[in-house]
Parts: sequence; C-alpha cells; structure tokens
Amino acid sequence: MSATDSLRAAIRDVVDFPKPGIVFKDITPILADGKLFRESVTLLCETAGGARIDKVVGIDARGFIFASAVADRLGVGFVPVRKKGKLPWKTRQTAYALEYGESIVELHEDAVQPGESVLLVDDLLATGGTAAAAVKLLDELGANLVGISVLIELSFLAGRNKLIPHPVHSILTY
Repeated sequence: MSATDSLRAAIRDVVDFPKPGIVFKDITPILADGKLFRESVTLLCETAGGARIDKVVGIDARGFIFASAVADRLGVGFVPVRKKGKLPWKTRQTAYALEYGESIVELHEDAVQPGESVLLVDDLLATGGTAAAAVKLLDELGANLVGISVLIELSFLAGRNKLIPHPVHSILTY
C-alpha cells in the first residue's frame, strides 16, 4: 500500500459534523499514528520541491500541527496565522467570508521579512477563504510565497481558485 493510500485509509469520515450535511474529514487517526504522521510531514516537505524556504506559515489551528513539524524538518522558523485576538504583539489582520458571516485572521507584523521565501501549510483546503486571507497577509508583508501545501483538498469546493496564481499542492484530494 502506498503512503497516500495508507493516509487515505486512516482518515475517518464523520457525518453531520460540525453541522448537518457536512462530512468532516477527521485527521486525528493520522496524528495518533507515529508512522502515518511522519509520512504526512515527509510528503508535505516534498511539496517544496527543493526550493529554499525561510519560514513555514501555518493556519490556525490544525495547520499548526503540520506546519510546525514541516518547519522543524526543514530546519526553518514557524509562523502562526491566528484567529483575531490570539497574537500578543502588533499584527496585520484581514477579514474573510464564512458561510454565515465573516472571520478575521492575524499575523505579527514582523513575522516575515520582505523577500523571505515561505511555504504556507494547512491540514485542509475547502473553500479557500482562510488560505486566501493568509496569502493576503503574506503579500502585504512582502513574502515570496513559494507554495501552499495541504494534506487534504476538497476539490469540489474549488478553493484553489481563490489562490491563483500561487501553486497549490495537496497530498490527498477528495
């Protein structure tokens, strides 16, 4: 069985979570299995394609798990993109649309220096709103966004369309 087949087999579908009509892709079985977690981090690292990376940026909250592990493996810094009010210093923020309303994410103003090469990592790409907000913040700071890498992409929601022209790499696609 290939690494991606093993990862796919471990993901649990949870019907009607967090609300009726949603089939949630539960990654906790991957996190609980050392071999699968290690393999998922390896595959995410490979999406960088040998490019020089200065920082790995992770999106609140499950994205932190993968992004920090990728940063450690690549020997570079980790930068969190957080929900509003969670970062303790001067921030940049941007709003993005949710199904019912909007949310705000923030990034420390000094988290990424102009020209630094960054890899944006998250666990899941769905509609692309949160990732697009993170990209906007990174663009404002002058980052060189090498790519956006996710463990799972729900392609039927077309989230990658909001991320053009940035390259998007997904390990598993549904």
